[in-house]
Amino acid sequence: QVQLVESGGGLVQAGGSLRLSCTASGNIFSIDAMGWYRQAPGKQRELVARITSGGSTNYADSVKGRFTISRDNAKDTVYLQMNSLKPEDTAVYYCNADGIYISGIRLRDRWGQGTQVTVPS
Repeated sequence: QVQLVESGGGLVQAGGSLRLSCTASGNIFSIDAMGWYRQAPGKQRELVARITSGGSTNYADSVKGRFTISRDNAKDTVYLQMNSLKPEDTAVYYCNADGIYISGIRLRDRWGQGTQVTVPS
């Protein structure tokens, strides 16, 4: 059983910063990729940023230059540093882990419960 626990959401004024954290637990050997997705009201869930175990990253165009994803493989933790936040960044942010190795088994796509980020206009 794998659990992803997120923290760090909240309300911040435009131009401010927040840092999200997500830790995976459950006797994990390794995780191929971890990432952050978000879903705004009335919209589909979208990729924000993703990072592999080797450190390769990709970002949504809308957050490039403002958000930075990083991870600590030893702690099975991924971070999202969000700077210069805009009202359009308001959404529920979900942590994702894909390619989770536990006892020789590779699990796909596990999700956290989501954390709200609100940037008032």
